[in-house]
Amino acid sequence: MRQSDVMVYLMTGFLDSGKTQFLTFTLEQDYFQIQGKTLLILCEEGEEEYDPKEMLKYGVVIEKVEDKEDLTEAWLEEMNRKHKPERVVVEYNGMWPVSDFEKLALPAGWKIEQKIATVDASTFQMYLTNLKPLFVEMVKGAELVLFNRCEDRGPLAGYRRSVKVVSPQAEVIFEDENGEVDNIFEDEVPYDLNAPVIEIRREDYGIWYVDMMENPDRYKGKVVEFVAKVMKPRAFPSKVFLPGRTAMTCCADDTSFLGYVCRSPYAPKLKPGDWVKVRAKVSFKNLSVYRGEGPVLDAENIEPAEPIEEMVYFN
Repeated sequence: MRQSDVMVYLMTGFLDSGKTQFLTFTLEQDYFQIQGKTLLILCEEGEEEYDPKEMLKYGVVIEKVEDKEDLTEAWLEEMNRKHKPERVVVEYNGMWPVSDFEKLALPAGWKIEQKIATVDASTFQMYLTNLKPLFVEMVKGAELVLFNRCEDRGPLAGYRRSVKVVSPQAEVIFEDENGEVDNIFEDEVPYDLNAPVIEIRREDYGIWYVDMMENPDRYKGKVVEFVAKVMKPRAFPSKVFLPGRTAMTCCADDTSFLGYVCRSPYAPKLKPGDWVKVRAKVSFKNLSVYRGEGPVLDAENIEPAEPIEEMVYFN
């Protein structure tokens, strides 16, 4: 095996969010078996525990890290020499900033292959309120975010949007005690998708932004109208601008501008920071700004608008 083949799976989530249960199930599955050794690095211990002897049946060896200061580049190098793993799984401590691990220089050939986050839906709002920066780091760049213990389905759409604004690419799955929760988001938008002009109220901008990204077929060929602030990136052609609003992803110093590409002959007359009401027809095209296919708005009308609250919410 070449050194370049060592895949690292980074598992994040707060204490008792279901990380150990998820990993135990995954490590025992036939599809996850490999010929070589899997190194499982534990950075915290919750109520669920691994059975080391049982794990050995699946080629898994366990190493524990008690303190954050011990998870160093030198320690990882030592583990690499000791075990020569073909694969590495890290069950990360939910109270440690994930960025600290992501900044480490991993041993030669180690590469983060997948980042997964588990969330206990019953305690999510509490953690989001009190530890939002840690949660944002957990889901930022994640391929999969799994919400479990979903007894109350009412707020789940808002939970998904909270993830999607940070990591648009993430697959978000909800599970209750019976397994995956299906069809909880069908038609769940607070505006009329069948109206001749879909009017996006100021308080619904975040919902619309995420839903159009996730469900393009709902919006292809439709006309939308909304109020937004003008941004004009230097790389954009003169007749293209970005109408949007700002979302707080972590804290007051960590925000993202949420907008979609808009084309209009009137664009050269707009100035960055202007507030406008845009009515536009929606299509989807492959653009470098999206790194793939994304919405393109062809403006039918643009007029000045009074400034509104710039911050976007997703509930």
